[in-house]
Amino acid sequence: MLETVVIRDRDLGTPASTYTETVTLTIDGHSVTAPVGTSLLRAAAMAGIQIPKLCATDSLEPFGSCRLCLVEIEGRRGTPASCTTLVEDGLVVTTENAKLNQLRKNVMELYISDHPLDCLTCAANGNCELQSTAGQVGLREVRYGFDGANHQDACADITNPYFTFDPKLCIVCNRCVRACEETQGTFALTIDGRGFEARVSAGQNQSFMESDCVSCGACVAACPTASLMENTVIEQGQPDHAVITTCAYCGVGCGLKAEMKGDEVVRMTPWKDGKANRGHACVKGRF
Repeated sequence: MLETVVIRDRDLGTPASTYTETVTLTIDGHSVTAPVGTSLLRAAAMAGIQIPKLCATDSLEPFGSCRLCLVEIEGRRGTPASCTTLVEDGLVVTTENAKLNQLRKNVMELYISDHPLDCLTCAANGNCELQSTAGQVGLREVRYGFDGANHQDACADITNPYFTFDPKLCIVCNRCVRACEETQGTFALTIDGRGFEARVSAGQNQSFMESDCVSCGACVAACPTASLMENTVIEQGQPDHAVITTCAYCGVGCGLKAEMKGDEVVRMTPWKDGKANRGHACVKGRF
């Protein structure tokens, strides 16, 4: 029998530092040693301290837009984002207290105020970072309804045969845009508009199939909600286990995870530890 692996890989928030020199700091009373150039978010995660996050993922450069990974640093003003703040020798960092918890709840409440509350029937139910993070920060109510301006009437883009883009589920974390730029290098996605009107756009307000999208699936893998979701998952539901395999389409030998329900493959995702592809794949292996 094939050995199964976890479906969701551990995410340390930001990429690993390439420096060998280390510094020592204090996070929540614990002495932590990390390489120079490491973010506070990653250093905390390496020490087993999980700071809430949505826009951060260790496959992309830090962005600092979601404002959930806020921390306090002794001797400094404000609450900087831990994903864009680097470790320094002697820092004393607090990741959890009443003030930070309330700030995170307020931020999460604003995200949820323009997000459908249909988690039970959502394709990402059980594997949704937004859902998990809302629970992590302890959000229990949303004071803002849909009476004012919202994006709940946005139409889904179903032009791509492999995945669906539903803009009403989008939280504009920019992870899909950054994945298209940093991981794939196609630059097919952008953020159109400003402020409340800001939305993810393929090309120049085109559908995914009309744009320069190459259907690599990097944006789908990066999305923390069901805004970008494989059609097979929408149709079949979430997989319950995964096995490691190798793509046989060409000679590169990309490592993939076959995510399955029973003996049926629900989706293929790039294996984060694959030596040939390191968490990315082309359309041929992915779909």
